[in-house]
Amino acid sequence: MASTGKRKTTMAKLNRERRLLERRLEKKAKKDARKRAAAHDSAQPGDMVPPDDHSHPAGEQTAREV
Repeated sequence: MASTGKRKTTMAKLNRERRLLERRLEKKAKKDARKRAAAHDSAQPGDMVPPDDHSHPAGEQTAREV
């Protein structure tokens, strides 16, 4: 025999679902923050040292030095 009343979701289930949603949002926010930090770090030009104008392989001389 089927019940005629609409089945209601308990508060405990609603609370579990809300906590799950909050955890997923926090996880996504952390992931996005890590992506932004990685993109920001890789975009910094200070990581690479520019080559020195006076350095060249051993034994080679430029036309100016001769």
